[in-house]
Amino acid sequence: MLDEYLERERCVGTLIFSKNVALSSLSTFGTGGIADYVVQPCTKESLISLVSFLRSTGTRYDVFGNCSNTLFSDSGYRGAVILTRLLRNVSLTRDKYGATVTALCGVSLPALSERACRESLSGLEFACSIPATVGGALYMNAGAYGGCMADVVLSSQYMNADGMIMTTRDHLFSYRHSCYSGSNDVILECTIRLSNGDRDTIKSKILDNKEKRNASQPVGQKSAGSVFKRTDGIIPAKLIDEAGLKGLSVGGASVSEKHAGFIINKGGASSSDILSLISVVQDRIYSEFGVILTPEIKIVPEH
Repeated sequence: MLDEYLERERCVGTLIFSKNVALSSLSTFGTGGIADYVVQPCTKESLISLVSFLRSTGTRYDVFGNCSNTLFSDSGYRGAVILTRLLRNVSLTRDKYGATVTALCGVSLPALSERACRESLSGLEFACSIPATVGGALYMNAGAYGGCMADVVLSSQYMNADGMIMTTRDHLFSYRHSCYSGSNDVILECTIRLSNGDRDTIKSKILDNKEKRNASQPVGQKSAGSVFKRTDGIIPAKLIDEAGLKGLSVGGASVSEKHAGFIINKGGASSSDILSLISVVQDRIYSEFGVILTPEIKIVPEH
């Protein structure tokens, strides 16, 4: 039934899909087994239709953007992995104070930051190097360099668990959290507010943020960004560094020598290696400091 639906939709150009896909080719960690299906809707309407069909047939699915904050199981994924990367439409409405920008969930956050710069619009400089889509960034209230999505988001549109298309302005934002975190809602688009600014000043700030990232993070290595959440003012990377855990390895997974908050795939790592290393770090930090570290990355099981 699912094959028939996907083939029909592919024939009319509303989506593309593949079967038996290596998740290691999608995840920024470079790990993960085989997914039964990977589906990419071409329009917002086709995403809505796809999710409705999967729900009606009881087919498991999860929606992802760049898979940049995700750890897939070595055993793969039984069901349909939905990628929003083809949903890239952006509309911009100017006024004398700035602009209101509406972006579909699959829009690249760095690309949106760069466009804002070209348009002399300020507010997304913090997002220049966050390897996320708009939907993923909204889901977890992504942020960096003193800014976050909560600072710019006006409203968002989503499909709720009952299949209704809804709009909200109340996102319940907190650190790495929004109203969507842990819900069955599917983010469709996001509307943000940006202010007028000087293009050269905006560009300078973006370049400065990129330089900071290159200097402090393991850019170019396979990782999923910061592994653990900050809670109650506690900085996990600082504790991991103080515990002397930089370079600690399990199989092909290693705590970054450059930034203790990152775990990298230094070559041939499995998801099990990464999970084991996370557990070792958690145990050591609890033993030495009495602090429980909570993973920030999304761990996706096979079933």
